[in-house]
Amino acid sequence: MLQSILLQTEAVAESTIEAVENVIPHEEKLNILSLLFAPGTIWITIPLLISVGVIVYIFVERYLNLKKASNEDTNFMNNIRDFMHNNRLDAALTLCKSTNTPLARMIEKGLSRLGKPLQDISETINNVGQLEVARLEKGLNIVATLSSIAPMLGFLGTVTGMIVSFNDMAHSGNNLEIADLASGIYTALITTASGLIVGIIGYLCYNILVSKVSQVVVMLEAKATEFMDVLHEPVN
Repeated sequence: MLQSILLQTEAVAESTIEAVENVIPHEEKLNILSLLFAPGTIWITIPLLISVGVIVYIFVERYLNLKKASNEDTNFMNNIRDFMHNNRLDAALTLCKSTNTPLARMIEKGLSRLGKPLQDISETINNVGQLEVARLEKGLNIVATLSSIAPMLGFLGTVTGMIVSFNDMAHSGNNLEIADLASGIYTALITTASGLIVGIIGYLCYNILVSKVSQVVVMLEAKATEFMDVLHEPVN
């Protein structure tokens, strides 16, 4: 008798669990990748992916070049000073030509102007320095532009997505379901989040590169001043 009651209770419990599972909907996990590449957002996702790829490429390429340019060789200026004090201008020019750095190209141009007024030599070095800084800043304007455009592009995707959602709502009549409307809205909002992420990455990369350029500029100015001081030193 007791066993029969237990079997009946177990059967009732199983049927109750099945009924509850049928009533309670299963929660779907949010898949960001599927939202990014959804038909309504892919036309925004592709430009954003291209933008972040360009930003990362320029950042790595410029950072390596700036790191190389900022490496200060203490022996370089010492050798230049020794060559000039010993009247070995050809050796100084050869050293500059064999050293592939912005500083070496500045000093080489200054050495080629020896014999002219010091003011002319200083202006020549400054002009070459400005050209070298312009080369070091190559690509930074692209990073700045992409970091500014990305959030606006993402917001554009959200606005167009919202327009589509409300248009569907207007033409759905009495068949509108809140779940469908919410799905369209959060799918549209994903483009704004993506644009902001790309913009933040671009902004950080740009400021890091600008900081590195500033370090190189300070170093070049200091070395240019040191070279002009060498020209004022008496020759043995």
